[in-house]
Amino acid sequence: MSGGSYYVPPSSKWPVLGSLALGALMVGTGVMLVHGASGMPVMVVGLVGILAVMWLWFRDVIHESRKGLYDDQMDRSFRWGMGWFIFSEVMFFAAFFGALFYIRTFALPWLDGEGAKGVAALLWPDFTASWPLLEPPDAAIQGPEQTFSPWHLPLVNTLILVGSSITLTVAHEGLKEGRRDTARHWLTLTVLLGLCFIAIQGIEYREAYVHYGITLQAGIYGATFFLLTGFHGAHVIVGTLILIAILARVRRGHFSEDQHFGFEAAAWYWHFVDVVWIGLFTFVYVF
Repeated sequence: MSGGSYYVPPSSKWPVLGSLALGALMVGTGVMLVHGASGMPVMVVGLVGILAVMWLWFRDVIHESRKGLYDDQMDRSFRWGMGWFIFSEVMFFAAFFGALFYIRTFALPWLDGEGAKGVAALLWPDFTASWPLLEPPDAAIQGPEQTFSPWHLPLVNTLILVGSSITLTVAHEGLKEGRRDTARHWLTLTVLLGLCFIAIQGIEYREAYVHYGITLQAGIYGATFFLLTGFHGAHVIVGTLILIAILARVRRGHFSEDQHFGFEAAAWYWHFVDVVWIGLFTFVYVF
């Protein structure tokens, strides 16, 4: 790999198969939402297909890396690629945060009295467009009557996720210093914290649905709440799976003090997920 050479991997079937699996997952999910359980088989096939493609694709990349096929230029390419991927994720969540801020900053005041003498006030004289948006009694879709406190389960999950970033940093520093036992133990703790976050969010969703009536159909509040926290939860699940794969590699003796970008990329992604959650906790739960 010296002399300015650049490794070009052979053509791969995984991108096409991954796209087909993702399409099956989306179609199956859509059919389930419209027609019920009839879409379950397609959704399961898509989900299994995505997991299989991830497994096999990661396997190929790991084998190439272990064979020493990647040089410094490839390392830079990986870093730029991961950086742009995280930037795209930032823009993804920025769109949802933008929708939340627009609704609360512009739409609600306009409905309540600042636009056309208060559109909602003209239709429903007793209506006040507060947040969460509580639809008038005769509206087609009712909003939640109350929201749960941010200082219980949401705060616990915040502490868990912030703590997981700390444990992951300790594991990373241990790997860079050649202390593999330290890296393995602290990475294991990070994975456990990620699993705890997922479990607690599941409990929180159940409470939101059963005790507070917060659903996707519960007005704009329910829609923005589940879109923001749901997509973030999906990212936590993916991040946890990635960390499990990295932990398996660490246990098998992969990575060195100087060559461990796979570990670094997983850490970048996890820290990004942590920062997004802090924004969610602040603007969805607290304010």
